[in-house]
Amino acid sequence: MGKVLGDVLGFAAAVAVSPLPIIAIILILATPRGRLNGLLFTAGWVVGLAGLTGVMLAVAGPAGSSGHGHPATWVGVLKLALGVLLVLFGARQWRRRPKDPAQAQLPKWMSVIDGLSPGKTLGLGLALAAANAKNAPLAIAAGATIGSAGLPVGQQIASVAVFVVVGSLGLLTPLGVFLVMGERARGTLADWRDWAARNNTAVMAVLFLVLGAKLVGDGVSVLT
Repeated sequence: MGKVLGDVLGFAAAVAVSPLPIIAIILILATPRGRLNGLLFTAGWVVGLAGLTGVMLAVAGPAGSSGHGHPATWVGVLKLALGVLLVLFGARQWRRRPKDPAQAQLPKWMSVIDGLSPGKTLGLGLALAAANAKNAPLAIAAGATIGSAGLPVGQQIASVAVFVVVGSLGLLTPLGVFLVMGERARGTLADWRDWAARNNTAVMAVLFLVLGAKLVGDGVSVLT
């Protein structure tokens, strides 16, 4: 289980430092319903991340992804494909990064965050976790890694839980600061938001490239 957790923690750490979800929750916490919507956004994120990972785990286990103690060939093909996809995304993000970080622009949907209903806020968290171009491949890779290790059910569930908890730290940290400090946290959270906004593209590009290279290496290792 130790090797699986090592791989899963790497994927989870990459999910945790996703700048856009961090910016989103900070903007949500600054709204009049910040406490409620912040909790709902985080709940949606956790459900989305756990759901996508769990689905991949459910597919990997019965599909015979573990044979003679080694991942099946299709697991290697999947990791290789996901790795190539992330590398391509990373290269694309790096080419599009603004030369002046101060000129970085946030997605247009962030301008309507303050008007989202609780239900839509929950859905936004779910979408950013399960349908994000970076998080989805990482959750799929984590599920495949856990499923291909031939672990007992209890250890599989524990591994998924570790992935989800660590992958949610990027949201749980500002949420925890806000819940503990209240209005006093606004200045600190604003600084975090501004930093994430300025460095979003560069951070994402580096993460895509590093994690893509790792998945390519893992896929090649399985296939050979």
